[in-house]
Amino acid sequence: MSAKKPPRPKNLTSMKMLGKQLAAARRAAGHTQSALAALVKVDEETIASIEQGRRSLKPDLAALLDEILQTKGMLSVGVANLPEIDQFPMWAELYMEHEREAIALSLYANQVLPGLLQTRAYAETVLRERVPAYGEDEIQTKTAARVERQEILQRANPPTLSFVVWEPVLHLGIGGPEVQAEQLHHLRVCAELPCMSLQFLPMASASHAGLDGPFVLLETPDHQHLAYIEGQRGSQWVSDADEVSRLSLKYAMLRAQALSPLESKGLLDRLLGEQ
Repeated sequence: MSAKKPPRPKNLTSMKMLGKQLAAARRAAGHTQSALAALVKVDEETIASIEQGRRSLKPDLAALLDEILQTKGMLSVGVANLPEIDQFPMWAELYMEHEREAIALSLYANQVLPGLLQTRAYAETVLRERVPAYGEDEIQTKTAARVERQEILQRANPPTLSFVVWEPVLHLGIGGPEVQAEQLHHLRVCAELPCMSLQFLPMASASHAGLDGPFVLLETPDHQHLAYIEGQRGSQWVSDADEVSRLSLKYAMLRAQALSPLESKGLLDRLLGEQ
């Protein structure tokens, strides 16, 4: 007997959003979770789980809630259009929310350029390298979302940004000569942004504090310091003060080992001159 194929996971981010809409409609109607549960004849825990995005809202219950809460079909439409797969996993959604609100970001990259610095063509090429492959629609959606994140660079009050990138990343032939030349030019333009410090860790450097891989340091508007570490099979937030401090020390060492921002501009100029 063949093994039963597990169902594809629902979009947890959208489930959470739909849950927040239900909670807002419930409060607007003056109901507690317990009172609403009694009206629709389910357990209070069921309502709580749906509002927290931990349980799917079923179409028949959505229709009943629309009627009781007078939400004019909003919940039913949300259920009917719930995507099957997350555009971004929950941890990535949380990161991008913090990224949008951060007052300071420090990023170390040693595999590909950080998403905030990628051109559209470079980003699309990186996404096409994914194994197993994304579908064409998914590639275009994710590329657009990655480029949209870069609006923080052009804000009237952008965050303070620091990037340290290992030099071999600049020599990868991602996308071919034209994509590479466009990307180098884009980096050179970004290097002049007043909110940004862009440094490259030389390929010939005898010291290298970033051998454990890429990471991000982030400061929130309320001055909470967080770190974010992304790997091939998952990612993690680091909020423990001691761990964040260790990564901050590592980043400080990387900046000291890297070329200065002025020297890094010179490296880009030389690479552009060789195109």
